[in-house]
Amino acid sequence: MKLIFVYNSDSNPISSLIDLGRKIISPESYDCSLCKLTYGPFTELEAWKAFRTSIGVPMEFLHRDEFEKKYGRKFVYPVILKNGAEIGVLIPKQELDGFKELDELIEAVKAAVKGAATDENGPA
Repeated sequence: MKLIFVYNSDSNPISSLIDLGRKIISPESYDCSLCKLTYGPFTELEAWKAFRTSIGVPMEFLHRDEFEKKYGRKFVYPVILKNGAEIGVLIPKQELDGFKELDELIEAVKAAVKGAATDENGPA
């Protein structure tokens, strides 16, 4: 199983500049809760980086335009997907939007990965 994190932003430089401006000037108007939780204005948060490198599950991080081009599918963004036998939603936008702190996201990812692994392998 691989996790695919899809940000509610496009990968082009103009989108990146607009996102940066919104994050700094008007963070409440920024519409990617996944990015808000995992990145500061300029770089990835150290706690997130440590988590994602230690969880032991392959992860892919894409902007929505990159995801749609690569996989030919659309979802409501941001979203965390699992790619096993097929792509499915692991943590939907509504749940991501409810997280106020990075720790909530980390715990949800851990629980979802554990649940997905149980679903694929049967009960432990």
